[in-house]
Amino acid sequence: MDKYRIRNLEHLKSLWRDIYADSGKVDWSGMLPYYADGIRFKDSVQELRGKRRFAAMTERLAKRAKKLRFIIHHAALEGDLVFIEWEMVISYRRFPESSVYGSSRLLLQDGKIAEQRDYYDLWGDIFDNIPFFAALYRSLMRWGFG
Repeated sequence: MDKYRIRNLEHLKSLWRDIYADSGKVDWSGMLPYYADGIRFKDSVQELRGKRRFAAMTERLAKRAKKLRFIIHHAALEGDLVFIEWEMVISYRRFPESSVYGSSRLLLQDGKIAEQRDYYDLWGDIFDNIPFFAALYRSLMRWGFG
C-alpha cells in the first residue's frame, strides 16, 4: 500500500501549507509524492502532464521568487473533487511584494492528485501593486472586455 495518499481535507491543507514555510522558502518535496505520475496540470500560463514536468515547474517558480507565501482561505472536498481558494504572496527580485488571488480544482484518484486546474488573474493582481500600471491595465480591461 502506498503511504502517500491524501486522507482527508485537513491532511491536504496541511500538506499544501507546508510547501510554503514561514521563512518564505519553498519546499515541494513533502507534497510531490501525493501527485499521480500522470498529473495533468493547467493554469493561466501553461499546461503540462507528468510528475517530472510538474516538479520542474514548481522549481522554476521557487527560483524566480525572492519570497513566497501561500494562504488557504477556504477549501472543500466532495468525493474526489477538491476546491481551494488561496492567496499567493510573492515578491520577485525586481518587483514589490504582491498577492495573487486564485483557486484550484483538484481531482483525486486513488488518494493522489491526478488533475490540478489553477484559476487566477496573474497580471491584474501584480499590476494592482504598481500605481501607473494598475490604472492603465484596469482601464484596458474595461475597454476591451466590458
